[in-house]
Amino acid sequence: MAREFTDASFETEVLKSDKVTLIDLWAEWCGPCRQMTPVIDELFKEYEGRAVIGKLNVDDNPEVPTTYNVRGIPTFLVFKNGELKDKIVGVQSKQALQAKIDALLS
Repeated sequence: MAREFTDASFETEVLKSDKVTLIDLWAEWCGPCRQMTPVIDELFKEYEGRAVIGKLNVDDNPEVPTTYNVRGIPTFLVFKNGELKDKIVGVQSKQALQAKIDALLS
C-alpha cells in the first residue's frame, strides 16, 4: 500500500526530501479517487527505493490542498527536491503518471 502523507508529515517527508515524490490527493467519498488507488499502489511498488509514492486524504488534511490551490480531486502533485514540478488534475493512466515520474528521475 502507498505511503499516507498528512499535513503534519508533509514538510519532513516531501518538502525536505531529495527524492521525486508523487502525491495523490483524494477523499474516501470520491469515486474517481478510489478508481486511482490500484494504480497508485502499483506505482508505489514499482518505484520503491527510487521515488516516493503516496496519498493524502484532503478531508483529514486541509492544509496541503489549500497551500497548493487544489480545487478538484483526484489531483496529483509531483515534487523533486522539495519543489513542486507538476500538478495534474483528474483521473490519469498509469502510463501518464509514470512518464511524469520518469522525466524527473532522469
